[in-house]
Amino acid sequence: MAIKNNNELLRDALGKGKCDVINAAVTGKDYYALHFITDTVVTAITAPNLTNADRLQVTIPAGTVLFTNVTELTVSSGLVIGYTN
Repeated sequence: MAIKNNNELLRDALGKGKCDVINAAVTGKDYYALHFITDTVVTAITAPNLTNADRLQVTIPAGTVLFTNVTELTVSSGLVIGYTN
């Protein structure tokens, strides 16, 4: 993926790209950011750039944005918006 300039990043932040609303399990995706809308319990995540991501089972507070490549995500409660290109 090419590095984006500031204008492209701003357009992404304003919703230019596609997004999914997640409240269960998703697989086979290519998210570049996750926005946790409510307090969310993450029970599984596959993120190639995160060390020990397989051990991540936490409650993530509402308003948190995780900027990393995520291909799979499972939540047991809460609501997340996953952004793709």
